[in-house]
Formats: sequence, structure tokens, C-alpha cells
Amino acid sequence: MSITRVKCLMAIVAIGLFGANVTLLGQGKKLTTTEAKTHIGEQATVCGRVAGGRYAANTRGKPTFLDLDKPYPGQLFTVLIWGENRAKFGTPEETYRNKTICVTGRIQSYRGEPEIIASDPGQVSANAP
Repeated sequence: MSITRVKCLMAIVAIGLFGANVTLLGQGKKLTTTEAKTHIGEQATVCGRVAGGRYAANTRGKPTFLDLDKPYPGQLFTVLIWGENRAKFGTPEETYRNKTICVTGRIQSYRGEPEIIASDPGQVSANAP
């Protein structure tokens, strides 16, 4: 193999590795539910155990709430799934009950408590570390 070909292959590998690192860095921070409150407005991944969940079928927007680490009304963090997206998740309040999950998205504040709105199941991973 010629020196030029080796240099070319090394450049391709370096570009691939650099691209992978950029992708990993772009995924955001990984936070606990207690850390999330100080990261409002940031894109991040928040992990915790689903301590409670409820589908408010008779409420405007038909939201599903997944309460992490402590059940409502003392939840530390909420995953909100609006009714228009619920079918994509099945019955998340049952599927994720007592499981450790990680949810990725922009952390928002609702009445002083942190939450992420999940519109796609790809935002949630179950039994995460």
C-alpha cells in the first residue's frame, strides 16, 4: 500500500472519529431529576425511576404524566406526553411504571417544576442506567 493511500485512509478515519465525537457532544447533558431544575431551557437527557403516572383523558390536551423519582404531588421531574402523541407510546403510565428511564429533550418549567415534553418514543429509553 502506498504512503499516499495510507495517509488518505488515516484522514478518512480521523474525519469519521471527529464526526462521531461531534454527534455525541450534540446529544446534550445527562442529568438526574434533582439536577434538572437548574438546567431549564437546555437540551439534556434526564434519568430517573417512574414513581407514578397518569393519563388525564378528561383534561384538555389529554396529557399523560410520568412522575420521576417521587409520585405526584411531590414529583422531582415530569415527562409529559400530549394526547396527540399518546398512541405512539401505547400506555406509557403502565409500560414504564417502576422502571428507570431516560428522556431526552428541552427541559422546561411548569409551575416551577422541571419537565420534558416527549412527542416521540425515541426520546425515552427504558431501564437506562
